[in-house]
Amino acid sequence: MTLDTEVQALRQVPMFRDIDPSRLKLLAFTSERIRFAVGQKFFAQGDAADAAYVILEGKAEVLLEAKGGEIKVAELGRNALVGEMAILSDMPRSATVVATEPLSALRIDRRVFLELLTQFPQMSIAVMRELALRLERTNAQLLARSAPKTA
Repeated sequence: MTLDTEVQALRQVPMFRDIDPSRLKLLAFTSERIRFAVGQKFFAQGDAADAAYVILEGKAEVLLEAKGGEIKVAELGRNALVGEMAILSDMPRSATVVATEPLSALRIDRRVFLELLTQFPQMSIAVMRELALRLERTNAQLLARSAPKTA
């Protein structure tokens, strides 16, 4: 994938849409392109938050370690941003992310990601929106699971 192709891929991620193309080119240039095999982890629950990832191709799933074993909480695909929550909270990773098919992603260093949020308030708002939507989906799933079963 060329630098221009990576810039176009980043432009498809909602929170990067309004960023100047020259800045996106710099982001693509400073990011590391990584390939994951099926079953390979981006990171594990409890790991330090050193980077965020943008999925360029392929799919992954988000898993939580619980008392009864792993729980799949989300599926991720092209243009998904993953790993930003731990960077923002300055906490260890809250979940494990594993490739479910061959996958390529851009790895955005923690420092670069935080710098982007500082320089582009619209990106910070987009990240907050995405996190709020995730919380709403989680609340809806919990509500659906706790609803009484009717026969």
